[in-house]
Amino acid sequence: MLQPLETLVRTLAHLPGLGRRSAGRAALALVREPERLLDPLVLALRDARAEIVCCSRCGAFTVRSANPCGLCSDATRDGAALCVVEEPADIFTIESSGAFRGRYHVLGGKLSPVRHVGCEKLRIEELKDRIAREGIAEVLLALSTDMEGDATAGYLAEILRTWPSAGAPVRVTRLAFGLPADSGVAYSDPLTLRRAIAHRCAVAW
Repeated sequence: MLQPLETLVRTLAHLPGLGRRSAGRAALALVREPERLLDPLVLALRDARAEIVCCSRCGAFTVRSANPCGLCSDATRDGAALCVVEEPADIFTIESSGAFRGRYHVLGGKLSPVRHVGCEKLRIEELKDRIAREGIAEVLLALSTDMEGDATAGYLAEILRTWPSAGAPVRVTRLAFGLPADSGVAYSDPLTLRRAIAHRCAVAW
């Protein structure tokens, strides 16, 4: 294979969801139609590299001309509620629900001894600084429910319970565990069921 094409395939294969074979097909399609596919992609990548940055306040994706981002600058949002997520993409998912009207804080990952990700590699100090400076009343931990997400949530809950926020302890909460919408007990795994039972709530009449 030609060296430039091989380099393109290897680069595309690093993208999530693209294996070597899929990357090869994508690379061939790009070089087969450079005017329709390759040139616009090059321009889009160049613009993204030049303009997209992480918000200096929350860590979400934004553009250089709007930093802090629109969510941080929106005066209508609840400044006392802070939702902590692992990655910037998680914000888009939560925002699509329309259920949260506070602000966000991106950790940049989760604690993982296997991947050598410790506290120093996450934006935990920035989180503590924001809680104290902005007078946050509630921190909602919207982290994954795997072992690493649970460990990260437990660690954050421990250090934040005694961390002052405008002179008062901050309330630490986490997304509720339960059955997925439009699903049933028969399709749920034992761990999900245990969590759903442990966090059961009263029925509203």
